Amino acid sequence: MASASAQIEVDGQISEAERLWYDLDRWPSFVDGFARVVKREGDWPEAGSRIVWDSVRAGRGLVSERVSAYEVRVAQTVEIEDPRMVGTQTVTFAPAGEGRCRVTLELRYALKQGGPLAPLVDALFVRRAVGDALRRTLGRFARELRADRELGV
Repeated sequence: MASASAQIEVDGQISEAERLWYDLDRWPSFVDGFARVVKREGDWPEAGSRIVWDSVRAGRGLVSERVSAYEVRVAQTVEIEDPRMVGTQTVTFAPAGEGRCRVTLELRYALKQGGPLAPLVDALFVRRAVGDALRRTLGRFARELRADRELGV
């Protein structure tokens, strides 16, 4: 499996970051390519819960995420699948000093198609695009969290 990751430090407590991260109604404002939830099963973000979401036009298509592990104030791992890949995405939260926390997002994935050139295509194009998407998500997430703090949310 290939992997890509991104990390950011933000002002605030882990509980504040988690509240925003797990709020599916807020995902359009920060999750790269996210358009809308199509289906929701179980008690998100708890283990066993599942969402299916649709991406923006020219995006990933229909994406399924099933929570395989969840620990409050620590991490959540979801099994993901879209038309082009399957994998595991983990978000972790850790203290990062006085009044700050570190959010890390990692995606381990395998392409569904590509034949013998798939590893080369992944190394040259896909991995970079996945990493860029993770960084955009965390950048937008940080802006949303900062706005919430400024508004006292």
